[in-house]
Amino acid sequence: MKVKQKLHQAIDLLYSNGPASFDDYTRLVLHCARANDFIQGKRLQSHMELHLFQPKDSFIHNQLLHLYAKFGKLADAQNVFDNMTKRDIYSWNALLSAYAKMGMVENLHVVFDQMPCRNSVSYNTLIACFASNGHSGKALKVLMRMQEEGFQPTHYSYVKALQACSQLLDLRHGKQIHGKIAVTDLGENTFLWNAVTDMYAKCGDIERARWLFDQMINKNVVSWNLMISGYVKVGDPDECIHLFDEMQLSAVKPDIVTVSNVLNAYFQCGRVDDARNIFNKLPKKDEICWTTMIVGYAQNGREEDALMLFGDMLRRNVKPDSYTISSVVSSCAKLASLCYGQVVHGKVILVGVDNDMLVSSALVDMYCKCGVTLDALIIFETMLIRNVIAWNAMILGYAQNGRVPEALGLYERMQQENFKPDNITFVVVLSACINADMVKEGQKYFDSISEQGMTPTLDHYACMVTLLGRSGRIDKAVDLIQGMPHEPNYRIWSSLLSVCAKADLKSAELAASHLFELDPHDAGPYVMLSNLYAACGRWTDVAVVRSLMKEKSVKKFAAYSSVEVGNEVHRFVSEDHSHPEVGKIYGELHRLISILQQIGYNPDTNIVLHNVGEEEKFRSISYHSEKLALAFALIRKPNGVAPIRIIKNIRVCNDCHVFMKYASITIGRPIIMRDSNRFHHFFGGKCSCKDNW
Repeated sequence: MKVKQKLHQAIDLLYSNGPASFDDYTRLVLHCARANDFIQGKRLQSHMELHLFQPKDSFIHNQLLHLYAKFGKLADAQNVFDNMTKRDIYSWNALLSAYAKMGMVENLHVVFDQMPCRNSVSYNTLIACFASNGHSGKALKVLMRMQEEGFQPTHYSYVKALQACSQLLDLRHGKQIHGKIAVTDLGENTFLWNAVTDMYAKCGDIERARWLFDQMINKNVVSWNLMISGYVKVGDPDECIHLFDEMQLSAVKPDIVTVSNVLNAYFQCGRVDDARNIFNKLPKKDEICWTTMIVGYAQNGREEDALMLFGDMLRRNVKPDSYTISSVVSSCAKLASLCYGQVVHGKVILVGVDNDMLVSSALVDMYCKCGVTLDALIIFETMLIRNVIAWNAMILGYAQNGRVPEALGLYERMQQENFKPDNITFVVVLSACINADMVKEGQKYFDSISEQGMTPTLDHYACMVTLLGRSGRIDKAVDLIQGMPHEPNYRIWSSLLSVCAKADLKSAELAASHLFELDPHDAGPYVMLSNLYAACGRWTDVAVVRSLMKEKSVKKFAAYSSVEVGNEVHRFVSEDHSHPEVGKIYGELHRLISILQQIGYNPDTNIVLHNVGEEEKFRSISYHSEKLALAFALIRKPNGVAPIRIIKNIRVCNDCHVFMKYASITIGRPIIMRDSNRFHHFFGGKCSCKDNW
């Protein structure tokens, strides 16, 4: 600060005394350059122009040019350049640097072509600007031109060219550049060696990258980070962690970038607690580390932990960015936690990222997944810019919440506004048709995929299999699978199996046999086939399937329901007795069942697919997890008016669906349930799905 004050005073004195000598101007312009003070530089330039001073060479103006270029003051740099009576290679390079600083690629190229002579700095500026602004192919062409015009590339030229190869995933050109480096005396440069290693890693040749890394004599923290990051990107988190252990034994100390990559690796391995241990030991945590932890928790099904950590982040006064907040909003969406979602929405506005497209799209998705499509639509309509993700989220939100006409109408509007749909858009639109059993319309949208210049994916075929199968056209669904241009994958066969009924055992067995081969340890197909056999009374076949599960060590995943009460999420499983208020919950449920039976509810014990007596069937069906969740919400909020929101991780059964319709009459308030297929808005004895799910 003192240096800048003295410089300011010196130029004040200059204005008091009139014109200065060449030496005084030279000395002052050097002080401006060393202090990085472009404001005093402009004052100095004004003083020279005021007194019509013309330097005898280009040195003073070149210093001003470089100073303005450094701070991106393009207009000032161009003004100095245009008024120079004498220009040299340094003048042109300074102007090039100013255009490069602003990322003005086309203008930069024009200036470059106008240069009367060039040196390696000129070419390096052009290569670096192209590589940094998405013109990697042009960067490589400039490197070739540089060599054709007789200039030897420097280590900086090669580093930027290698970065261009990495961006293009152009391993062939990367190898050629590596070959040229190998025959020069640049090979021992750590900066350059890191770039070569990084190029191989990013282009997928991780083994060659590791070989080069192991040969390096002077590894720095960047070297370790590039290699560790490379293993994360190719999906080898175990080797990433192993390399991190080696780094800790070396003389190089890990930095925050290292730790972020290693945290990612732990999350990829599912070692969530190990990631948290490393995070807790960090003396300093930047927003990248916080975001990595929050995203990692969310990706590993630990949404509650993600929300708690976000709260800690805010209490530590670490400002979240749009990516952090969008991840937190997505966690609220997965939990269907409207309360937390609204709190985070408030934070979005306070932080000032409410106009960020990523955050707005996540908010649309969150409100839809909490069953509040009106709030989602308000955000969608007020978005300054929409991308296809936002359109998809809103269309899917309508479809899942039983508002199929609105979903399809929004798709038509999307096309009218010239937004090109992507593959996910068509999955969403076909899902809407599935929810309304609209076979004809679904076929029309499926056919339009090709008309849009796209090729139907396996996901689109899976939607059509579900749509045809649920309308009772299993034979057509099988024909569609057999005529596909793709090899059927797990989702295709799973879609077929899920729509097979008692009359379609042959197709069900076909689908199950493929699923057993594709993933022998997934319990889903075994359970679905076993349930079909049980529905047909084929108990011997049920026993065979269960024996097969035991033989292959296949374990059923636990079905559960969760409900948010008082800003806390409570989870229940069928016949759950683990909750502290279990006595009150079962008492309330018995009371509710008794009331509902008086107004017409009759428990459907036929859906209990076990060879047991009627009394045991009744007890089994009465204590399903969603019924326990509803009873708990009622004892906590007996006189509430707000909707009760329940999440179930599998498809709601027929009996519970009927139960909720009757319950919505008795309690006089909406019940919103999200199962694995869609949303069910129960009110006044009716459901938004119109009994089609």
